[in-house]
Amino acid sequence: MNNLLNNISNPSDLRKLNTDQLPQLAKELRAFIIDIVAAKEGHLGASLGVIELTIALHYLFNTPNDLLVWDVGHQAYGHKILTGRKDIFHTNRQFGGIAGFPSRKESEFDAFGVGHSSTSISAALGMALASNLKGHAEKHHIAVIGDASIASGMAFEALNHAGVSDANLLIILNDNAIGIDPSVGALKEYLTKVKTDKRLAAQNNIVKALNFDYSGPIDGHDLTKIVSELERLKSVKGPKFLHVITTKGKGLQQAEEDQVTYHAPGKFNKTSGERIKKEESLYTKYQDVFGKTIVELAKQNENIVGITPAMLTGSSLKLMLQEFPKRTFDVGIAEQHAVTLAAGMATQGLIPFCNIYSTFLQRAYDQVIHDVALQNLPVIFCLDRAGLVGEDGATHHGVFDLAYLRCIPNLIIFAPRNEIELRNILYTAQLRLKNPIAIRYPRGKGKIIDWEKPFQKIEIGKGICLKEGGGIAILSVGTVADTVSEAIISSVKRDELAHYDMRFIKPLDENLLHQIFKKHQTIITIEDGTIKGGFGSSILEFASKFNYKNNIKILGIPDEFVEHGSSEKLQKEVGLDAESLVNYFNLRS
Repeated sequence: MNNLLNNISNPSDLRKLNTDQLPQLAKELRAFIIDIVAAKEGHLGASLGVIELTIALHYLFNTPNDLLVWDVGHQAYGHKILTGRKDIFHTNRQFGGIAGFPSRKESEFDAFGVGHSSTSISAALGMALASNLKGHAEKHHIAVIGDASIASGMAFEALNHAGVSDANLLIILNDNAIGIDPSVGALKEYLTKVKTDKRLAAQNNIVKALNFDYSGPIDGHDLTKIVSELERLKSVKGPKFLHVITTKGKGLQQAEEDQVTYHAPGKFNKTSGERIKKEESLYTKYQDVFGKTIVELAKQNENIVGITPAMLTGSSLKLMLQEFPKRTFDVGIAEQHAVTLAAGMATQGLIPFCNIYSTFLQRAYDQVIHDVALQNLPVIFCLDRAGLVGEDGATHHGVFDLAYLRCIPNLIIFAPRNEIELRNILYTAQLRLKNPIAIRYPRGKGKIIDWEKPFQKIEIGKGICLKEGGGIAILSVGTVADTVSEAIISSVKRDELAHYDMRFIKPLDENLLHQIFKKHQTIITIEDGTIKGGFGSSILEFASKFNYKNNIKILGIPDEFVEHGSSEKLQKEVGLDAESLVNYFNLRS
């Protein structure tokens, strides 16, 4: 039997096949993805679940003229392989290679750049309305969105608008009952009922009530049914909605049985599916430092509650769920709701730990300002994945938080240097602070084995001196302090270099800063956040406020979007690795 995938470089090649050849292509495409991801790592389960749908879409629609938008993009590997990137797919998520998510600058087939959830319907509707205005109403516009993403508020806003439009828009709900963790909420329960009760889909249909032509649910792994229904929908005018049932991880037994782990399983045996065990580490992930510490604190303080928007596993809040299920809230992909929910709880005397990845808190900026800070409610924001996160790239780096939070009144901002500091600030924060606080910490493991020490209260707004020195003072915040210390030891000017961990980006330790500025002529600030508006900018503001004339240099993330690659390569790329810092220090005078 000929290998069909070998002869497909773009969708025009795919359209030369007979429909009865498509199941074979689906099998080959699954095997190709498994083969590469087993060795190179990446997001596996979501892409395996939409293979048939991906083939059918490119087979029947005239992409890229017809516009196809993937929500989030975890599921777009098959799409990338069929649209000219098969031969370079092995570079997926690697430095200098193709991105792990659809990207407009990568391919004309990637109609919209994605990475965060629930944007697809708005984007595709915008494209459809633009086509109407430009006289191209015949063009098709397709949004593929998962059941976890469609529960987000932004998706509902778009559905509300699309339902009263005349847009040539097709929304495909890829319903597999799981995002990264299992989907939650009333909508998920409704979709579950629809799958088993066709009368509900016909008589009591939420989507139909919003003026969509609804069809389904259909088996998303039956190519004959998918092709037939998509062919029919091509001739239906106005907004359309197709409900497709799929299995995340389809085609790899382990991925089907353990969908959470095989969302992004790391390296695994492509034949057996068994994950390849990594060398055991003595160190703990920062997310687990958070997860274990909040459980310990919750045992002592019954007012503590945990909140996360669909990141129970990623944040390690699942540890609290296991111990205190009634005090742990997974609100689904709903960052805005998560923040204001926490605010409401805080008004009633609860102590909410709201754990949101740094990059996702951007989605709830107004709520942080309007609902929390303006009312000075003591919500504890725990911002996981701060700084450069690696292979997920520009959409996921948590490098903007210091800049976008620093301008908000009432908000305390703290960046722990290590696991012990994270543990102690979590303890301090639940001692009834009078202000909201944002605690930001990185992805990955720390470097301290014995971090579970007795709690110690941290004085708000106080930095510390890590090393005395001569004319040059290095001011750092967060875990980058460890790299700075390593670089100082290796520098020929080590005796001239003093090192201060400022700890608090807000409020700044002005007493310590006055001492530093009077003692050291040159000040170097280092952060794993943007140099525009971040920690370094706050030091420049301090110098201006008190009319200091010291020589100030700011190091951090440059004013550009950093792409994907290993964290080590990205740190070198932006000059924040130890070797780059040594070279920089050696040139200072």
